[in-house]
Amino acid sequence: MNRKATALDVAKRAGVSRSAVSLVLNGRGDGNVAKESQDRIRQAAKELNYSPNAIALSLRNQRSRVIGILSDEVVVSPFDGNIIGGADDIARSRGFVTLVMDTERDTARDASAIETLLDRQVDGLMYVTVGLKPIEIPQGMLRIPSVLANCYDEHPQPQLHHVIPDEVTGGREATEHLLQWGHRDIALLAGSEDSPAAPLRVQGYRDAHALAGVPFRDERVFMAGWDIDAGYHGAMKLLDGVSPADRPTAIMCANDRLAVGVALAAAHLGLSVPRGLSIMGYDDEARIADTMVPALTTMALPLREIGRAAMTTLLDTIEGGEGTTAARTMETMVPCRLVVRESTGPAPH
Repeated sequence: MNRKATALDVAKRAGVSRSAVSLVLNGRGDGNVAKESQDRIRQAAKELNYSPNAIALSLRNQRSRVIGILSDEVVVSPFDGNIIGGADDIARSRGFVTLVMDTERDTARDASAIETLLDRQVDGLMYVTVGLKPIEIPQGMLRIPSVLANCYDEHPQPQLHHVIPDEVTGGREATEHLLQWGHRDIALLAGSEDSPAAPLRVQGYRDAHALAGVPFRDERVFMAGWDIDAGYHGAMKLLDGVSPADRPTAIMCANDRLAVGVALAAAHLGLSVPRGLSIMGYDDEARIADTMVPALTTMALPLREIGRAAMTTLLDTIEGGEGTTAARTMETMVPCRLVVRESTGPAPH
């Protein structure tokens, strides 16, 4: 077939009506078209390489089928771009496209960026940040369906639905992994105090100790920062010149870069990993956690899943005809995932 396939071609191949094809391929098949017929329609559309005419569909629905995404610096981040990737996966699967603008952490540009996206007649807006943080909602986001990803409304009464990682549970499960290996003296390099995620991970660390009946020691928690050199210096304070009986048998880190620094300190002091010291990271940052020697056990941030969940929430609102999400105050917390590699093992006796 040289010409572009039409909905009527799909209908003939699937043995259904033209209206059934329209319902199924526009996402309204459930409850209107039998499951078997839906499957035949999708198979026929695939075989014929058929896709609905986006312009005609937009005119009929009075929608652009474009979602505007505003980010603080996610586009240039080494790994948080996965949030946008996950959001785009869902948008494409449902016949939408995304338009991304990055303000490079200049909050003064937020309002103008939102207005630019609104001028393009986007159907909805998503705000994405690098790192969990509160934000002041740009007023333009309250004019159409909108959602927050990896950030939340700093007002006491949130105005928009937000999708964030479950940091407390992540911190608890990371600590429990070490406790299950028999470690009872676990230090925590907890990031920096200006990060909303840091105290949540500390809370999970505390909760794991309480649940296991292991005493919590305040002096084992350091707000060390986030970089490799901070991990190195923090580990040296914990390990250098300390007798084996008085040093921690495991060090938990608030990100993978800190863990790299800890591994460098262990190598400097002649401590093998994990036989002499177990190291736990956080983030599962690409080309860091999996390439370390030994490879790093870490708690993976669910970045792509956050993007997918946020876009699903937004499109459900748009297609469900619920209007603006301003009245919705729901929170979606996405679980982190433990990735076990070679940097953790039994506590030394």
